[in-house]
Amino acid sequence: MQTEGHGNPQTFTHGSHDRARPPTVNLLWGLLIAVAFTATTVTAMLLVRRTAPVGGYFSDGDRAAGVFGVLATGFSVLLGFIIFLAFQSYDDSRAGAATEATIVAQMTQTAQFLPSEVSRQLTGELVCYARSVAGAEWDAVDAGTFGNAINPWGARMFLTIRSVQPATATEQSAYDRWMDETTQRQEARDARLHSAEGIIPVPLWIALVLLSLALFVFMLFFADSGERALTQGVLMGSVTVVITVLMMLVVFFNHPHGTGIGTLRPTEMQRTLGLMETQLQVVGVTADPPCDERGVAR
Repeated sequence: MQTEGHGNPQTFTHGSHDRARPPTVNLLWGLLIAVAFTATTVTAMLLVRRTAPVGGYFSDGDRAAGVFGVLATGFSVLLGFIIFLAFQSYDDSRAGAATEATIVAQMTQTAQFLPSEVSRQLTGELVCYARSVAGAEWDAVDAGTFGNAINPWGARMFLTIRSVQPATATEQSAYDRWMDETTQRQEARDARLHSAEGIIPVPLWIALVLLSLALFVFMLFFADSGERALTQGVLMGSVTVVITVLMMLVVFFNHPHGTGIGTLRPTEMQRTLGLMETQLQVVGVTADPPCDERGVAR
């Protein structure tokens, strides 16, 4: 029997909605960062241009362009590979969240076939689990305070089901199915939380920063006092914009949870909560979740 966890168990502390930034603010910050970096590099290019010789520092422009092509190609290949892997992790987290929500809805149905003395209790704990995933737990991941936490309602359900002694074939079948669904839910939860701590190791960040600086310094040697300032500014600015936008894309995929545009949100689990309520009303089951609307125990 698997217990709930992601690494070593600990109690998680959840953030509040006050800490979350609206999508427009996150987008504005991204634009400001891109503008700031571009303005800095363009200013550096224009300052170097003042003392640069006519024709630039390179006596053989074709050879310099070839070297720059090698640098740019190496950087773009590495960055493209990282973005691909980061997007794959992002997609796995999104798929894990959707799968987890689907399994929670299925477990609500399974619980109704278990012995009556635990059926209602498990149903209430499932509702609390869904609420905590969409509420307190998601905020903790967004705020970066989740760590290696466990979901307390996963542990509560384990303690509840542990005492069950199936008496009929139906109860035995439901018990076995509950165990299978618990394992599947845990696997989906692990996939959802895979990118919570960041997936890109420090050596890759160091490599990306060093390659970006190398491209920037190499571009300064293309400064040419014989060229117009506008031409030189566009030359440096266009390269800076491309590098900055791609680097911010890597940062986004490295921490995809949040409130910005395109970030992972608990939409599927929120939809499942509505589905669970409808299912329980249809079958005439009254659940009494021992938690508030955000999944925090009363």
